[in-house]
Amino acid sequence: MHLVIDGYRGDLDRMWDVELVRSFLTDCPATLGMTRITEPEVLKYDAPKEQDSGVSGFVIIAESHISIHTFPNRSEEHTSELQSHLNL
Repeated sequence: MHLVIDGYRGDLDRMWDVELVRSFLTDCPATLGMTRITEPEVLKYDAPKEQDSGVSGFVIIAESHISIHTFPNRSEEHTSELQSHLNL
């Protein structure tokens, strides 16, 4: 199963918050009844195209992985994307 959740018009400060994304990826697997097997990896990305900049992170879980990408500089609307690929 591949689950994608798109978010729109987010809080700019929160979308740049590396520690908030790390905390979410640390806590999310247990909240969903899944098993986290690595610490989250989270990076701030300054892209060549400013609208592609943001924070990206992932965590490996026993069931597959969870990733999140934020795009606070997108001009029409501030967006974020949460993805989970689950092998169930």
